[in-house]
Amino acid sequence: MKLTLITQYFLPEIGAPQNRLHEMCKGLQGYGADISVITAMPNYPTGKIFPKYKGKFSLTEQEQGLQIYRYWLYASNSRRAIPRIWSMLSFSLSVLFSLPYLQKRHNDCIIVESPPLTLAVSAFILARLTHAKFILNISDLWPLSAYELGAISNTGFIYRALARLERFLYKRADLCLGQSQQIVDYMSAHGARHTYLFRNGVDPDRFANIIANNTDTTAKSNNTIRIVYTGLLGYAQGIINICKNINFKELNTEFHIYGAGGEQTEIETYLNNNPDKGITFHGAVKREMIPQVLAQYDCTLIPLVKNIYGAVPSKIYESMAAGLPIIFSGDGEGAEIIRNYQLGWVSPSLDYKLLADNIRDAVSSPQIRDQIRKNCIECANRQFNRPRQIKSLYDTIMQILS
Repeated sequence: MKLTLITQYFLPEIGAPQNRLHEMCKGLQGYGADISVITAMPNYPTGKIFPKYKGKFSLTEQEQGLQIYRYWLYASNSRRAIPRIWSMLSFSLSVLFSLPYLQKRHNDCIIVESPPLTLAVSAFILARLTHAKFILNISDLWPLSAYELGAISNTGFIYRALARLERFLYKRADLCLGQSQQIVDYMSAHGARHTYLFRNGVDPDRFANIIANNTDTTAKSNNTIRIVYTGLLGYAQGIINICKNINFKELNTEFHIYGAGGEQTEIETYLNNNPDKGITFHGAVKREMIPQVLAQYDCTLIPLVKNIYGAVPSKIYESMAAGLPIIFSGDGEGAEIIRNYQLGWVSPSLDYKLLADNIRDAVSSPQIRDQIRKNCIECANRQFNRPRQIKSLYDTIMQILS
C-alpha cells in the first residue's frame, strides 16, 4: 500500500499536529505501508522559516525513515487576517509542484491534513490527477472554527463560499477522518459518505518508564502540589490570564510552564514583575522530553480560552499516559472526556474563581488524586491508545482500497 501525506505542519516543528502526524506515519509504516510526506518549509510556531531551510523553494530529505518533500510557503504567525490567509494559500499553490513526483509514485491514497481548507482542495486535485484515493483528515472544522474565533462572520460571502467548499470536499472524499466525535458527527451531517474517528490518542509506551516513579510524593510530604503546563503559549490557551488571575503560592501550589508561542514574551515580562505568585517559566521543551518533564509533577493544568467545536487538546492524552490528574479550564468534548472518565477537575473557560476552587480541592484530596491517577493510566491504555488506533486506521484504509 502506497500512501502520501500532505500537510502544512510537520517535524521538526513542535506541536500536537506535527507529533500526531509523525506517529501516524511511523505507525502505518510499521504495518507495511510505503508512506511519504509532502509538507512546507518548517516555520511553526515562530512564523519564520527555520535557518536550515531559508532561501529554498523545494528540497527532499530523509527523517527517521520517512521520505519528506518540502515546498516553500510565505511564513507568518501574525494575528492579522491577510498574512495568515496568504501563508495558507502560498503553500496550497506551491504543493501543486509535487504533481510530477506523485505521478511517478502511483499512490494508492493521498491523505491530507486540514486545515487549511485550501490545502485540501490542492490535495483533491492531485489525487484526481494521479488516480489515487482521497482521504481527508480534519483536525479543526473550517470555516466554523474561524467564525467561533471571531475571524470571520457567518453571514458573509467568505463564510458561505468556504462552507460550500467544505461540503464539496466531504462528499468527494473516499474517507473522512475526524479527531473528535463532534467532528465526525459534523462531517456526517454535512455530506461525508465514509467517516472514521481517529483521535490524537497517546502511545503509553513512551510513558511506561516514568509511571512507577511518579507517586505524588511531593504532595504527600508537605501538602504542596506541583502543577505543570506543557504546550503552545498561544492566545487560545490564555496562560497569561491564568498567571494574572491565580496566585498559586496562596493556594499552596507551584505552577510550572513549558512552551513557546505568541504569549511567551508577555508571560516572561509579567513573571519578572510578579515573582511571588508561585509561577516558574522554563521555556520550550522537545517532544521526546515530555514524559520526563511530566514525571516531575503532580497535576497538569490544561486551559482553553474559548471552546472550539470539535477541538480536544492533545495534552489531555499525554496527561493520561503520565498518570497526572487534569485540572481543566474549558468546555466542549475535552471537558466531557475528563468528566466521563473521571480524570480530574473541570471549570468553564475564564472562570478563575472555580479554577482556584478546583486547585484547592486537588491540594486537599491526595486520595482522590491517587484514584484519578489510576483512571488516567487505564484510560490511556484502553480507550485512547494510539498504536491500537493506528492499526485500526490501517485496516480501514485497506477496506477502502478493496
